[in-house]
Amino acid sequence: MNIDEIVKTLKESYDAPLRDGEQRKIIFWLDKESSFSEIIDEIKIDNVKFHKLNEGNFFYSKYLLEEEDTDSNYLIYSNVDIQTEEENWLIDTFLYSNQFYADKISLLMNELKIDSSLRHVIKKYEKFFDKIERRKRFKALEIEQYTEEKIELAIISALCNLKTLDTDDVLKKILINGIEESENKYFQQMDKFFDIDVFWKYVSQYYGFYKEEKSLKKLLIHLTVTAMSHSMNEKYLSNIKEYIAEKNRANSMIFIDHWMHHKTDYTFYDNLAEIIEKEIHIHDLINALDIENFKHADVFPYFDKAIIIYIANSLDSNIEDFEQFIDLIQLRRTKHYYEQFQYIYEALFYTVKMHQFHKKYNMGIPQVKLAEMYQLYLDDFYKMDTYYRKFYVAFDNESNSDLLKKLKSMVENLYTNWYMGQLSSNWSSVLSDEMKKGWKIPGIESQMDFYKNYVSQKVQKGDRVFVIISDALRYEVAVELNDKLNTETIGNCEIEGNLGVIPSVTKLGMASLLPYKQIEIKDNGRVYVDSKDSQGLENRKNILEDKVENSMAIHYQEIMAMNKAGRREHFKGKKLNYIYHDSIDATGDKASTEFYTFNAVEKAIEELYNLVKVIKDDLSGTNIFITADHGFIYQRDSLEESDKIEREDISSIEVKRRYLLSKEQKEIKGLLNFSMDYIIGNDSSLTVYMPNSTIRFKTQGSGANFVHGGASLQEVVVPVIQFKNIRRGQSNSKEIEKVDIKLTNTVRKITNSLFNLTFFQTEKVEDKVVPRTVNIYMADENDALISNEETIIGDKQTDKPDERTFRVKFALKSQQYDKNKYYYLIIKDSETDVIIEKIPFQINLGIVSDFDF
Repeated sequence: MNIDEIVKTLKESYDAPLRDGEQRKIIFWLDKESSFSEIIDEIKIDNVKFHKLNEGNFFYSKYLLEEEDTDSNYLIYSNVDIQTEEENWLIDTFLYSNQFYADKISLLMNELKIDSSLRHVIKKYEKFFDKIERRKRFKALEIEQYTEEKIELAIISALCNLKTLDTDDVLKKILINGIEESENKYFQQMDKFFDIDVFWKYVSQYYGFYKEEKSLKKLLIHLTVTAMSHSMNEKYLSNIKEYIAEKNRANSMIFIDHWMHHKTDYTFYDNLAEIIEKEIHIHDLINALDIENFKHADVFPYFDKAIIIYIANSLDSNIEDFEQFIDLIQLRRTKHYYEQFQYIYEALFYTVKMHQFHKKYNMGIPQVKLAEMYQLYLDDFYKMDTYYRKFYVAFDNESNSDLLKKLKSMVENLYTNWYMGQLSSNWSSVLSDEMKKGWKIPGIESQMDFYKNYVSQKVQKGDRVFVIISDALRYEVAVELNDKLNTETIGNCEIEGNLGVIPSVTKLGMASLLPYKQIEIKDNGRVYVDSKDSQGLENRKNILEDKVENSMAIHYQEIMAMNKAGRREHFKGKKLNYIYHDSIDATGDKASTEFYTFNAVEKAIEELYNLVKVIKDDLSGTNIFITADHGFIYQRDSLEESDKIEREDISSIEVKRRYLLSKEQKEIKGLLNFSMDYIIGNDSSLTVYMPNSTIRFKTQGSGANFVHGGASLQEVVVPVIQFKNIRRGQSNSKEIEKVDIKLTNTVRKITNSLFNLTFFQTEKVEDKVVPRTVNIYMADENDALISNEETIIGDKQTDKPDERTFRVKFALKSQQYDKNKYYYLIIKDSETDVIIEKIPFQINLGIVSDFDF
């Protein structure tokens, strides 16, 4: 070290502000090895007097500093040991003064402003500070007041490339790098530049890990098993009880909880958890327990696997605890591994719902009158179509799952063999009995009258109307869309069913939705409206323009390709607007893509929702109707030969899988037949023949799973959604609001490190009141988490308050809490990360006791 560096360092010390009680600066330069005795006389510092201390001038030096000159700053150089109290006149002066050592450790301590009393700590880890990069990382931690513990934790943090001094972060970083010490670079770094025994000391101190033989694997077992004991009774963990912490359990549980909740690092935890659960044979432990004993646990993925297997096996064994199964699935939504098993849970959920439906109609689908059966479909039966569809949406996202493949057989049996078999058979029977006089149902609006019933009056009044026609938007899909619009927009939305035309095909359904006086079907099968060809967008546009001035027909994709200004210009002055959409039929009606029908349905719902938003936001549309030309029937399994029949030897103008049009009139066994007079006039002489139930005609080519054209309820119940946009500020407007999740406990003092809090969903989910998911945890005044984090999904649709109540279990970190300070319960919206409530609590644990557990 050269003189300039020494002088610079000393000057910094003399220029520093005086400490409390200091009148001047006295610095003892201790140089026991006399390393700087030859150059000491060259040291010159302004406003500082120099004095040499030796074995014979201790008393004089005392007199000099205490009596002779009490004002000047002094640099006292000594190469003798003055730190012992025996016969040392200067000991008190030495103790209230500063010390200076002119070696690299001393300079480092001076640079970092580490008190000389901690010199032995820096000396111990001198090797760590050899490299400038490590010193920079250490310094970047910006420790304000050093202690031996903080220095040691800072060294570990620096070795782990961390920017904060946090024990949990250190341990997580080390474990993420692997639980084999020989392959863990951070563990190897500690072994080289630190003291492994000191590392284990802190691990024991913070996490209660006191194993004689220590390893990272055993540590992770200790942490996870201790965390697991938070959500399970210890009596069930006797085989692994040795790994449950006796002290500081909360720290282990909270460490694991925070790691599992981390936005990115959770993936490392998941991988390690799979290793540990095999190591401790968690499957043997869990499989011996009743589901109620571990349903809240989620430290290991096997808990979810066990619950899934339990529900699936119960269904397979005809156990009808359906409410319990649904409660279990809903409970797991708040747990860590739900996302990993989401599609399996969803598939299970809809399988359970199908079983519930089956139990409700365990005596069979009722065979009632035509109008009653139609209404039953609108009110309840349609749900089975939704459950089936939703099952396959989930199934397709997890199609390699052996469990779902087994559920698939169960679902197909319930839907295709039981539900569709009975419903379509009963419906065909009442059609045959009650529809001979014409295709109509008393009290049910007909698709043929759509324009007259819904649109005509509004157009005549000068209102602007938008009609969205989505090809093959069957009723159950429209119900989901209707609910989404009601829930996520401020407009009012209602849905009803119209009796669709037969055959339930696009060309006839589209024609019946136009304004018309007469519909014809030519011998070539083409459909004409008032003598004009109605097939294709341009032809329908011409018909609309001929009937209504300032009207238009346009495809959905054309609108969505425009910007806002382009849309406004395009629709300027247009009073009647027909918009055509065909995501479902375009996918289902092709043999190569019919497999993806239900995926197309999901896409269609989003597209139609976005289209409504465009109409109301960009075009200021207020009167919007959403309807379809027809529905469809679809089954995933390949059809059996019994699902198909040969076409009768009868002359026809058109034959498809679900219908046949002919000018011949006769009764044919196995076929329904209806005169087309109901739509094309009394002199048509056309008859439509359709197979009973869901049977298809045998025709050339593939693609028979997605069909329409027949008279099944799924094909002929045509939805009509009436959407009335309401602008903000109007008297009947109602903003969309999330439910509130409120703390119901009135006491604001925590006296136990393990405690329960109760929360309440203040209103049920309905219409414009939508679900809310919240994350809840305790934090200190600096927003540092001091507890586990729990999730509540507020989506209950019940009027019963007790069913909207949630009891949540929390644990506090094992640390000192100031009973005079406030700590905060944080309720945060998980979608927006906005803190909804920050509720002050006082924590007074007395003597922190691990018996709290």
